[in-house]
Amino acid sequence: MKEFSEYKGVYVFVQQVEGVIAPVSFELIGKAKELASSLNTSVSAVLCGCGVKALADELGEYGADNVVLLDDPELRDYMTEPYAQAMYGVIDYFKPEIVLYGATTIGRDLAPRVSARVHTGLTADCTKLEIEKETGRLLMTRPAFGGNLMATIVCPDFRPQMATVRPGVMQKAERVPGRRANVMPFNYKIERNDRFIEILDVIKKMNEAVDISEAKILVAGGRGMGSKENFKMLYDLADALGGRVAASRAAVDAGWADKELQVGQTGKTVRPKLYIAVGISGAIQHMAGMEESEIIIAINRDETAPIFNIADYGVVGDLNKVVPMLTEKIRALKNED
Repeated sequence: MKEFSEYKGVYVFVQQVEGVIAPVSFELIGKAKELASSLNTSVSAVLCGCGVKALADELGEYGADNVVLLDDPELRDYMTEPYAQAMYGVIDYFKPEIVLYGATTIGRDLAPRVSARVHTGLTADCTKLEIEKETGRLLMTRPAFGGNLMATIVCPDFRPQMATVRPGVMQKAERVPGRRANVMPFNYKIERNDRFIEILDVIKKMNEAVDISEAKILVAGGRGMGSKENFKMLYDLADALGGRVAASRAAVDAGWADKELQVGQTGKTVRPKLYIAVGISGAIQHMAGMEESEIIIAINRDETAPIFNIADYGVVGDLNKVVPMLTEKIRALKNED
């Protein structure tokens, strides 16, 4: 086993856009605290931007022990080259043992470029992270072969150990108002080169797609829905409940729902207060993405469907009859109020 005694600490790249920190950054700090506890080390948040020092307080309240602050006009807007240089500088100077990024558009762009520059491995789209007791190595688990297998990957020969983590998978630590992190300004010279780009204009477009990972109530449909047209009854039920519609991979692959609505290992991980699974048998890949919902209701005609094993309430019956009846009853109760 190689000696890596000079590498210490769990570092989290903080994704912020226009002074707003992405929720996945807080989720990663929460997980970093668990990993750091196992390694008896600290959690450091790497905050890049211009005029973003005030965000350090929020990071401290969510559990960061330190905030490495890179405040530079070159980092005002996210661009691959200056951010890659900044992260390389942090890793080269501080020598963290573990570096985590959110598996977002920005994280997926930045992390592989940084890993190549520091000559280390990167495990993408992780759904589980833990420390191996015997070795202290980071065990990085992610779906493989289309979500049919789970692969656990280690990086034994290089440091830092790096991973991107899917939003919604990890839990935020409880916020502690007034908790402060040690802010460490880090002045790293970013060199302009032929890989720089120039942002001429930013055109903001409202995204009509709903982020199901933020929904409190989800009504999800699977293969048992039978057709895209039948999804309308799910929208009716979701509307009555004040929730959103989601789908299994089978329904998405069939073209009945958009990819943005997919729940599971190859989709999004969700933790709503209420999850209603309609016509979903309960493949392990799907259940991994929703099993931590507070209340799960399953509606399926197959009483042996695996989804019933994790459901708090189950209805064995024809969804074409059960769902409209349920919608009608909910609407009637709301009208009474």
